[in-house]
Formats: sequence, C-alpha cells, structure tokens
Amino acid sequence: METARVNDISENSKWRKIRLICNNIKDFWFRFRKNRPAVVGLFIMIFFTLMAIFGKSVAPYDAWAIRQETFVKPCAKFLMGTDDLGRDIYSGLLYGARVSIVVGLLCAISATGLGIVIGGIAGYSGGRLDSLLMRLTDFFLVIPRFFLVLVLGALFGNSIGNIIIVISVLMWPPTARLVRSRFLSLREQEFVEAARSLGLKDFWIVFGEILPNAVSPAIVNGSLVIARAILIEAGLSFLGLGDPNLISWGTQLCNAQRILRQAWWTAFFPGMAIFLTVLGSNLIGDGVNDALNPKLKEK
Repeated sequence: METARVNDISENSKWRKIRLICNNIKDFWFRFRKNRPAVVGLFIMIFFTLMAIFGKSVAPYDAWAIRQETFVKPCAKFLMGTDDLGRDIYSGLLYGARVSIVVGLLCAISATGLGIVIGGIAGYSGGRLDSLLMRLTDFFLVIPRFFLVLVLGALFGNSIGNIIIVISVLMWPPTARLVRSRFLSLREQEFVEAARSLGLKDFWIVFGEILPNAVSPAIVNGSLVIARAILIEAGLSFLGLGDPNLISWGTQLCNAQRILRQAWWTAFFPGMAIFLTVLGSNLIGDGVNDALNPKLKEK
C-alpha cells in the first residue's frame, strides 16, 4: 500500500510539472503575440526556414546552371532575372536560404549553449575560477570578430563547418556575461539554500535550480546571434571567403558587385533576403524579451 501511494504521489507530481510547463508556454505565447512586430518577425523567419528546408526541391532551375539567357530582367520565366552567366537568381536565392539559415541557427545554438555553461559555472563557483573565466571572456570580447574570422578561415579553410565553429566560438561571451550576472544574484536565494540543505550536488543545483531562472537573457541574446551570424557569413561570402561549394546570399552579392550597374536585380533580391532575415530575427528577440520580462514592458 505504501509503495503504491508513493508511486501515485510521484506520478501526480510529474503531471503537475507537465501542466506547469504547458501553462508557462501558453502564458509566454499570450505575451509574445501581443507584440505585433515580433509576430511579423516570427512569420518572416518561418517563411525563410521553410525556404531553407524545401527551397532546393521547389527551385525552378539548377542554381549552378549556366545559360545563354544573360542579364534577363525579372519576368514570368525568370522571376528574379538572371546574371551575366545566365544563372537564375530566384533559384540561387532558394539554394542560398539553406546556408544562411543553417549558419544562423547552428551558431545561435552553439554560442548560447557555450555561453550558458561558462557563465553558469563562473557565476555559481565565484573566486579564482570565476575570475579566470571572466578574463577569458574579456579576451574574446575585445578581439575584432570579423578580422579573426578572416584569419581563422585562412588558416583552417573556409568550409561551412569551419565558419560555423569560428562564429560560435566568437559569439558566446555576451551570453556568458548575462548568465553570470543572473547566477550571482540567484545563488544566495532561499530556494538555492534549500537545495543545498537537501544535499543536492552542485551540478543539479546549477542546471536544475538556478539555470531555469537565469536562462531568459540568454534566450533573448541567442535570437540576436542568429542575425549577427547571418551577417558575418554573408560578409565572408561577399569577400569571396565563403564555402566555394555552396551558394549563399553573400555569394550572390559577391557575384553581383561587378555587374551592379547592368543588372540591379542580381544584388537587390539577395540583399533583401538578408535584410528581412536579420530584421525578423531582431523583431523576435524584442518580442521574446518582452514576453520573458513583462514588468520591463509595463515600465
């Protein structure tokens, strides 16, 4: 009987946690959708994400194919025109969406995860370890990011995997700073002291008790990292330092710069894609910030 009762209590506790998580998600979405620009940004990102997933299969032409129909203005056959080699700009845009969106999302996930781990350890531990980790963070904050990306790309190659790793390594310090400051304010709270008194290990206190209450600034910053990563990758590709085996929006801009006066559309559409993606990411970041910190919005 006692065992069955304990099992029932445990099962009820699990269902209460699930209901609590569902209610928190509903509350977050209710606050998020009140920010109309953020909802617009969400639809923009969903659109480009779907383009990244299905773009290659629905593209009307092979984006690499060279044709005799050069410098064709946007028309029914070529919706966004062609370049000096007869390549379809619209197909290239669909192909390039995958590169830009993947770079943005993977860099955001990697940089945010690394920043959370380093910032959480520094803020919870304090002392020399905190000082050491913060000096490391300061070092990555002061070095010129784009210049270092150029140097590391030249040393280790400009494959898309290397670009994602380098950008992620350079993007984690702001997240680490934000998480550390939250940990410093939360580690002496009563619920943390209660967890210590119950004999919980530091690992579970950090990631099970404090982190859920400190992660909101990291999520907001992670949404902004998407935009920065897309811009850095586009800048590298614009300079001809992107992955030569893949088409990206930056690569299209690089190809368009020498024929811009003859064919404005070759730069306009990839440029608009980058602009809208970055805009959507920033709008989502503002909306997430308002949804996670409703009191700041009221002020």
